[in-house]
Amino acid sequence: MNDIVKHQEQEQPATMLSIIARAASDPNTDIDKLERLLAMKREMDAEQAKQSYNRALKAAQTEIGVVGFNKFNGQTKSSYATLEKIDAAVRPIYTKHGFSISYDTGDTPSEGLMRVLCIVAHQDGHERTYKLDVPNDGKGAKGGDVMTKTHATGSGLSYGKRYLLTAVFNIQTGENDDDGNSAGGTTCVSDEQAETIRQMLQDNDFDIRGFCDYFKVDAITSIPANRYDGVIRDIKQKIAAKHRNNS
Repeated sequence: MNDIVKHQEQEQPATMLSIIARAASDPNTDIDKLERLLAMKREMDAEQAKQSYNRALKAAQTEIGVVGFNKFNGQTKSSYATLEKIDAAVRPIYTKHGFSISYDTGDTPSEGLMRVLCIVAHQDGHERTYKLDVPNDGKGAKGGDVMTKTHATGSGLSYGKRYLLTAVFNIQTGENDDDGNSAGGTTCVSDEQAETIRQMLQDNDFDIRGFCDYFKVDAITSIPANRYDGVIRDIKQKIAAKHRNNS
């Protein structure tokens, strides 16, 4: 049945093209009539591209599985899948079904927000733009400044891209694999432990942001408590290696 429908859809544009070709070759054809035929052809092409987009979207969503958590947010006490992990899991699938994705920003209705745009294009010609407004004022949950404007903009863009990508393809994230919570737990280091780690990094001129990226956490306070001893051991090893290299 699907093959029959697809064949009929392919025949319709061809028939319309032949009608337009005959009309264009006839010197008695009214220009307004020819323009109406061309407009009808454009509408048919657009509708066919839209239907193709929807079929491909359904196929991609059917194939995409649950993406497991791989990071823990100490402020919200919750685990989540990063944009990098979601993208790595779904990009091969959506590209196979003819989709390409690009991101942009647009004007927002109020200050303190940035509008993130996700442009989803399909190889058969249909394109849709999805949008999400996210905070970029650098404020925390209690209203205090927790990051610079530049950092807040980058964080907001990443947040918007992650949520738009999951929304477009209806991606579910959770604990279906062992990349996240089972390895890390949900209890974070204490304030004293976090300060110990921070002081060790600062005393030895280690990059805190790079450290957090290496351990896949948003901040030192997000480090799971059951990884504290291992983190301290790793830092001590890096300090020893640094001293050997400097000697």
